[in-house]
Amino acid sequence: MSTDAVATAVPPFRVTPDFWAQLPRMPLDQYPGTEGYIADVYSNPDGSAMSAGYFALTHTDAPLDYFYDYDEMKVVISGTFRLENVDTGQVSYAGPMDAIFFPKGSRILFSTEDAALAFYVGHRSVAP
Repeated sequence: MSTDAVATAVPPFRVTPDFWAQLPRMPLDQYPGTEGYIADVYSNPDGSAMSAGYFALTHTDAPLDYFYDYDEMKVVISGTFRLENVDTGQVSYAGPMDAIFFPKGSRILFSTEDAALAFYVGHRSVAP
């Protein structure tokens, strides 16, 4: 296959600067007492089975309770997340440059002492 044929068959790559800076707040009716912000920067681009975006959390007294009905990976960019699996009792902390994997079916309580930001990639076709 020639280089020209490959170039026309593959969509161009994308770069989206500063998307993380203006994330919408997660609905308080679904996540009461929390201050979480999330949005997909890419939702199933060009038919991909993956979606990716940013998740930010600011400290509140209530943890953010999230159920994963899909597999997801996160990389923490700044701050530290406290992660607790409600069903198993597992507790861990993830800080800058730490990678996290949440298997489908996980119910996680997210909290932070100050604020934290992560980039995620999920195997799903719906927005969080």
